[in-house]
Amino acid sequence: MKIVVLDGYTCNPGDTSWQKLQELGELTVYDRTSEDLLLERAKDAEILVTNKTPIGKETIDACEKLQMIAVLATGYNVVDTAYAHEKGIAVANVPAYGTEIVAQYAIALLLEITSQVGLHAQSVKAGEWSSSRDFAYWKTPLIELNGKTAGIIGLGRIGKATARICRALGMKVLAVSPHEDEEGKKLAEYVSLPELLKESDVIFLHCPLKEDNKGLINKDTIAKMKDGVILINNARGPLIVAEDLAAALNSGKVYAAGLDVAEQEPIAEDDPLLRARNCYITPHISWAAREARQRIIDMTAENIAAFQRGEDLHRV
Repeated sequence: MKIVVLDGYTCNPGDTSWQKLQELGELTVYDRTSEDLLLERAKDAEILVTNKTPIGKETIDACEKLQMIAVLATGYNVVDTAYAHEKGIAVANVPAYGTEIVAQYAIALLLEITSQVGLHAQSVKAGEWSSSRDFAYWKTPLIELNGKTAGIIGLGRIGKATARICRALGMKVLAVSPHEDEEGKKLAEYVSLPELLKESDVIFLHCPLKEDNKGLINKDTIAKMKDGVILINNARGPLIVAEDLAAALNSGKVYAAGLDVAEQEPIAEDDPLLRARNCYITPHISWAAREARQRIIDMTAENIAAFQRGEDLHRV
């Protein structure tokens, strides 16, 4: 089968392997595919593999041999799945490749805010410790997490992994989730959203983006939070109204935010959060450890192999 990867660079810039995909057919990998090259590159594919390159009705109609679309990610909103299903084309994603690394990164954002390791390491290299009159100094307040309350919005796989780490740090954990289960009850206390906003010292967003929660963090919900709350978001950018969070950061209502996502990606040059006080922004890399990226490729190969056998695996 002819397999075409439209945008393979972010998964494999050269440090992982396409071997398992190569074993399944005639493989062509493009680092990136612009809109003007999409139809030319996709038209003869039997299986299209995409990460963020949109595959809509026009592309599907142009690919007469297309049998399957494999998404190198958990989110599959870049594919017109309804039209693909109408045309009898299978669509599969990779639902659970990065649970632990995304939770680890959420905590890394929090620890950067509370412990300021990077800032102080740079300070030492700049000579500030060598010239200090004291044996120790700190350039910004350091915050102990033990005894603080973490509120997790979305207690799915990633939320539960984050809850485990928070508990190991000595934090009390509250959670809001549409689905409550016994595992979750062992890790957190399920509460209402207003209670979580009121009681949490740190709030993590680990929920999927849906129509009913777009802009969940806005001036009204921020007003219900503790003064000096810390917000962590490495889920989806549109969960936050950027202008409202920027205003809350600049006023001090929100002490700091650690963000690995933005409303527009790459982030817009005029995004107000770029200039907000105590706002730490990284370029959507929570998922990007080499081990996780290799899992994405290998699990995509498993999806394709299952399809070739006539089986369903991670079909959406």
